[in-house]
Amino acid sequence: MKTSDLCLEKDNKCAEVNRNAIIFENSKLTYVGQDCSRIPSPLIQVYAPSVHYMDLSFNQLSTLQGLEQFTLLKELVLDNNNLTDTLCLPRLQHLHTLSLNKNNIVNLELLLNKISNNLPALRYLSLLGNVACPNQLSDMEKDEEDYQRYRYYVLYRLPNLQFLDSTKVTTEERLEASRRGQLMKVVCPTNVEGRDDSPATFNSKYTPLPGSKRSIGDHQGAYGKCRYRYSGKHSEGNRFIKNNDL
Repeated sequence: MKTSDLCLEKDNKCAEVNRNAIIFENSKLTYVGQDCSRIPSPLIQVYAPSVHYMDLSFNQLSTLQGLEQFTLLKELVLDNNNLTDTLCLPRLQHLHTLSLNKNNIVNLELLLNKISNNLPALRYLSLLGNVACPNQLSDMEKDEEDYQRYRYYVLYRLPNLQFLDSTKVTTEERLEASRRGQLMKVVCPTNVEGRDDSPATFNSKYTPLPGSKRSIGDHQGAYGKCRYRYSGKHSEGNRFIKNNDL
């Protein structure tokens, strides 16, 4: 069959769908590397009722509109797209595998709320390469301790997971997550709503500076709880403190 294209709706940045790029066999649908900003409507109309596995990696997806029609979906791969905290996860009763590697997801708490509410059968989750997953793929400043705390918190929120990212969940991890996982929550200062049409804003009303100007000579300090703390984990300043400075 020669290459042929079907027109999609005008507001879709992926103006055409390449028939030759669609691979459907044994309930598995693959449409990879086609730069689509949303799930093409022909895929929804033709394949949604019978798909169990779908791979839409290496596109430009910024919305999952239409995903709710894949009611029998069990595995979903969305690696290397443009999905953000505004992504809307519909309720998919049978979905047990979700891969979101290398997207633009920042707010872990928001994502876990959506998964907990809408994906009751989920057993495998992968978030590598997102800011929400604190390892060196997303931030060179993160270390193994940061990543392990993240794992404990995710497993506390999603205790039925069997695999998280590329690693199987161990019995010891599961026990530790149930014991103190709730203490590992990472605060993310965002105003993102859980909708596809909401803007991803990251404004914070907190500031270390006083709320009003002070006159010269006014050195009065302010006392209170601080929202952020600095652990000094990466500081080398202590190397330059001498004994006679103490």
